[in-house]
Amino acid sequence: MKAAVVTFPGSNCDRDLAVAFERAGFAVARVWHKDSALPPGVDVVGVPGGFSFGDYLRCGAIAAQSPIAAAVKAHAARGGYVLGICNGFQVLTEMGLLPGALMRNAGLKFACKRQALRVETTGSAFTSQYGLGQELQIPIAHHDGNYTIDAEGLARLKAEERIALTYVGNPNGSMADIAGVLSENRRVLGMMPHPERAADPVHGGTDGAGMFASLMGGMALA
Repeated sequence: MKAAVVTFPGSNCDRDLAVAFERAGFAVARVWHKDSALPPGVDVVGVPGGFSFGDYLRCGAIAAQSPIAAAVKAHAARGGYVLGICNGFQVLTEMGLLPGALMRNAGLKFACKRQALRVETTGSAFTSQYGLGQELQIPIAHHDGNYTIDAEGLARLKAEERIALTYVGNPNGSMADIAGVLSENRRVLGMMPHPERAADPVHGGTDGAGMFASLMGGMALA
């Protein structure tokens, strides 16, 4: 399986994400935001955390207009997998690949700590190796992680079991404690916590490694 990790000016988790994919067995290609195409044979695109373009305008808004964005959207449209983490989640909402928006944290402060999450669905390639209701310890590091969506959109997410992860003890005011959501075809996941920072024993925990292992196994069966 092959993963492509996109780098924007201001990305700071792209190497961490690439290493997490590699540890799970993926061949990894690195992609620059000015590239107009993904490498041949890519199965999953990783959009990393950081502060793309300095978080000017709305977080992720400029990155969503970069040359590589069209290729990422085309990849998703033909059924390819996409994982957006933290700023990457913001970018995916700005691209229109996921519903809702990420607003300023309710406490108006940057949140940076190890955070408890609950797995709300195992019916996706991203979460298939976890247990339903399993609690994970995954780091967060964001200022604009307050997930917001209208009532109709929230009802749809719940009805379609597209809320992948929720916070146990909401750190940012996110609606319905949402930490991560899936696209309609369940092949795009956006999440604010950083599983790539909990994918190696030296990180102090490996709960995030299951996401990359799930992807490897889930895509192989798809």
